[in-house]
Amino acid sequence: MRKSLSLLFIVALASGAAIAEPQQRTKVHRIGYLASASGLGPLEEVFRQGLRELGYVEGKNIFIEYRFAEGKGKGDHLRDLAAELVRLKVEVIVTPSTLDAVAAQRATRTIPIVIALSSDPVGTRLVQSLARPGGNITGLTTLSPELNGKRLELLKEVVPRLSRVAVLWNAASPDKALEFEETQVTARSLRVLLQSLEVRGAKDFESAFRAATRERTGALLTLTDALTISQLSRIAELAAKSRLAAIFSEREFVDGGGLISYGPSSADLFRRAATYVDKILKGANPADLPVEQPTKFELVINLKTAKALGLTIPPEVLVRADKVLK
Repeated sequence: MRKSLSLLFIVALASGAAIAEPQQRTKVHRIGYLASASGLGPLEEVFRQGLRELGYVEGKNIFIEYRFAEGKGKGDHLRDLAAELVRLKVEVIVTPSTLDAVAAQRATRTIPIVIALSSDPVGTRLVQSLARPGGNITGLTTLSPELNGKRLELLKEVVPRLSRVAVLWNAASPDKALEFEETQVTARSLRVLLQSLEVRGAKDFESAFRAATRERTGALLTLTDALTISQLSRIAELAAKSRLAAIFSEREFVDGGGLISYGPSSADLFRRAATYVDKILKGANPADLPVEQPTKFELVINLKTAKALGLTIPPEVLVRADKVLK
């Protein structure tokens, strides 16, 4: 009798465990991260932190398949990596810039794509409209075309006799040519001539700055994308070496010795990209998720750099600054 009861107890425990196991099993999500540049470590960490705040722990209930395209043939490599993520059947593909999103979109029209930094997703036809993207891409825009005009105006205020500005931009990114053209409109109204400094990879920056020096350019405007952000410290260093009054979108540019930064926080945009991933993993359709625009813009000025360049920042500019580094 005792043996029979013991056997029944063991069977009951085993049955209970078998029933509980499926209930306790945590669903593990697999997402992709596709980038043409690998120097965005701090922003990628912000993205992961955003996921953690939403309950996703890498290696526990979410796996991120990272793919970075570097070196020669970057465009072809990026397309191959996008196709690889599709074959892995990831649930979402996250991209830091327009160039990466285009590669992902060419690889799939069904897997949702979240873009963290896009200057003009409508102009590059990634989405039908900001309010209703309409396809498999959504995310965040930096509003760069509009902000570049304001950055030129700031340079003109700081360097009153400014007549020529070098514009550093990633020629491999489809939205940057449009952005450069729109910046030309403001430049003409300010009677400023723009010098185009095209780069396609990290190896091109030295020669770009040499070209600016040859033309005796007085200032530098950098169009923001994943490549230029990954080279942010280097751009600040080369601008100082070339004695260029330089403006960038990222606050970290000024921390690294750049003169001025004006724009939204890329870190904030990357953190918000995590919320898109969360919504999509919970069943939201990217076609119906509006592309978000930044709401806060920060002006930061480095007075030490201004002094080194022999510039005096006008009081009316200083009073508008959110932060001044001395």
